[in-house]
Amino acid sequence: MSADVQHLLLAAAAIVVLVLLITKAKLHPFLALTVSALALGVANGISPAKAVEHYESGFGDALSGTGPVIGLGTLLGGILLGSGGADRIATAFIGSRPLQWVPAAITGAALLIGMPHLFDVSFVMLVPLVYAVAQRTGSHLLFVGLPMAAGLYVSHGLLPPHPSPTVAVQAYDASTGLTLLYGLIIAIPLAIVSGPLLTKVAARWFGPAPDLTKGPVPDTGPAPQEAKRPVSLVLSLVTVLLPAALMLTGTLGTAVTDKGAWAHTLFETCDTPVVSLIAAVVFAFFALGVRSGFGLGQLQKMAAKGLGPVGAIVLILGAGGALKEMLSATGVDDVISHYAVDWSIPPLLLAWGTAALLRVCLGSATVATAAATGIVAPLVGAYPGLSPELLVLATASGAVMLSHVNDSGFWLFKEYFQLSVAQTFRTWTLMLSLQSLLSLGGILLLSTVIG
Repeated sequence: MSADVQHLLLAAAAIVVLVLLITKAKLHPFLALTVSALALGVANGISPAKAVEHYESGFGDALSGTGPVIGLGTLLGGILLGSGGADRIATAFIGSRPLQWVPAAITGAALLIGMPHLFDVSFVMLVPLVYAVAQRTGSHLLFVGLPMAAGLYVSHGLLPPHPSPTVAVQAYDASTGLTLLYGLIIAIPLAIVSGPLLTKVAARWFGPAPDLTKGPVPDTGPAPQEAKRPVSLVLSLVTVLLPAALMLTGTLGTAVTDKGAWAHTLFETCDTPVVSLIAAVVFAFFALGVRSGFGLGQLQKMAAKGLGPVGAIVLILGAGGALKEMLSATGVDDVISHYAVDWSIPPLLLAWGTAALLRVCLGSATVATAAATGIVAPLVGAYPGLSPELLVLATASGAVMLSHVNDSGFWLFKEYFQLSVAQTFRTWTLMLSLQSLLSLGGILLLSTVIG
């Protein structure tokens, strides 16, 4: 057996072990990724001490770019949610619009609110609003809840600073600004199709209406009424859009200015996700917090509240980076680069398919993306004309595919909206599968005009 074949077989075995450790042994994904990465190194003849060095190096490299971005994005979302800014946006979108416009309105609001924050936290925050709108309009709960979830997940699956696209940006050395630009081009029509349009079509499959008097009322942190003055809708919208606006401005500005000029330096700074998010956090602190009369202690609690769920995600992303480093250290990336040019599968489709397969097996979009990047990263060098930003979107959108019973989001949607497993498959699973497939179509379409 040649060394190349041996490396590939051991890499495939490591992925199989990873899947089994998570699905059968029920290990936490962080521990499963760690065991798989170290076992892969040792199986390839790397000494245990050296394997640990590669693990630590990959872990640190992965978090050097993703950790600050996810942390700052979470702080921004925490202030937005805790100050009442997110509720202000949602209420303004919904208002007293006619029933037929409710799905479109809440999809738009969820798309905006979901941009700076984790899906689970935004979802739980918006559930009481969904119940309230359903009661006021006398409609089926899913008529409001499904488009809300669709809007949130479009942001979660495609747009930095969410974990999946962020870790792929780091792995493929892509531009965050361009990824965000291409992601928005796909996200807006995707939200329309998977939100209001799908809701209209899928209404016949909703099934029995849940009891609207039994809706959960989660703790969303400091209540908006604690503010001395109402949170401004305009300032809330500016807070959400500021990071994206700064990064897009920076991306476009660096393309039209000369390198070395002061303008190019300024635009290059704006294109840095960390700087853009710091600017947005500082703006939110004063515009939504201090201006509305919140005390410094309250603002600190708002910001810190959202950091709780991030700990596990950061560890998973770091361990995913360690697995990617181990694949490189064992020579698997060189083997993939060497043979990739002869494969008949387009690289974008391969990236999407790899992430989709891991998603179906593992359940977590974040874990699927982190693991898939280690396999797909060598394609960036093997195809010189390949856009790393489109590769990011292909991998992240593949990791959205076919959410089912091994995905925590599946059960979150089911329990909060009082659904049966069958109803959840007909709505949640259908919606995310549609998002994944349509995203792939949009990416392939973009690839015809983007080198």
